[in-house]
Amino acid sequence: MAKYIYQYDNWPNFTWDEQEIQVLLGKVRHLQGMILGRMEALGFSVKEEAMLSTLTMDVLKSSEIEGEKLNYDQVRSSIARRLGIEYAGMVYSDRDVEGVVEMMLDATQNFKQPLDQERLLGWHAALFPTGRSGMHKIDVACYRTGVMQIVSGPMGKEKVHFEALAPEEVKENMDIFLNWFNNESKIDSVLKAAIAHFWFIIIHPFDDGNGRIARALSDLLLALSDDSSQRYYSLSSQILVERKAYYEILKKVQHSSGDITEWLVWFLNSLFMALKTTEETMQKVLYKSDFWDKHKETDLNGRQRLMLNKLLDGFDGKLKSSKWAKIAKCSSDTALRDIKDLIEKGILKQEESGGRSTNYELVDL
Repeated sequence: MAKYIYQYDNWPNFTWDEQEIQVLLGKVRHLQGMILGRMEALGFSVKEEAMLSTLTMDVLKSSEIEGEKLNYDQVRSSIARRLGIEYAGMVYSDRDVEGVVEMMLDATQNFKQPLDQERLLGWHAALFPTGRSGMHKIDVACYRTGVMQIVSGPMGKEKVHFEALAPEEVKENMDIFLNWFNNESKIDSVLKAAIAHFWFIIIHPFDDGNGRIARALSDLLLALSDDSSQRYYSLSSQILVERKAYYEILKKVQHSSGDITEWLVWFLNSLFMALKTTEETMQKVLYKSDFWDKHKETDLNGRQRLMLNKLLDGFDGKLKSSKWAKIAKCSSDTALRDIKDLIEKGILKQEESGGRSTNYELVDL
């Protein structure tokens, strides 16, 4: 069995190919600067909307990487409430949603605060408010006391993919990690976000939630690299797209003797793609802002505003009157009246495709 990276004498002194990394880092930094510059030029409400959308996606996708699907409306409402943003159609959020949101916002909004053990344990407690992960009782708000293995396959034929440091070594390793996290200032923060992510996952200090916390640590350092709590791109969304490759690269580099170039290259490329996606999302946000600007005098009821926002955010599937009635919690007749009114106002139109049921779409601005 190949040795794990932490079993080498030079652990945790990581090395990498400086030349290869600098080229990629330059590309990422350039795009980061461009996006932040463009965002600064936008109006307050547009920036607020972009940030709310980004943070919502980040929370949803980070949980989805672990196979946990959270409710979009609950996550968005929870973030909005904590940031003091008001919008129509806000809903009550479950405790597990509140916990993930609390951690993510603490990481991104308080990125200048030092990261100590207490803060980290607080994040863990927020992630598991019931003291359980699914049906299993886990140790919460403390480092793990058991052996941590990642296995797959049927009982008796399990395959071990990774075995983390022994539990008695966790505290000492975390102290070294936290000291580096707070005091290492010579490494670029973007690069530091990549190293911290990998290092934390290798230590695997908790019974569960290590992946989500590792991504929150990356988000904290990326906020530091932007020197801004305004988040406009989501690394977790990109990792979810490449989830298989994410696990494969971690699995490969865990056996390295200290050189983590491959992981850093993968991380920086993912971040670059996340920034590219943001460029596209910005177009959507601008479109939404233009739309409401154009219709600021238009007489619309609450249901219509709710549904139009859903359409502008990228509605799943086709819009039918039955879907409208269900989401806006009204009768089919009312839904149809709302829709017809919007058609008369030149906001909605029937889709060309026809077919047995009528679908509706937004009229292009």
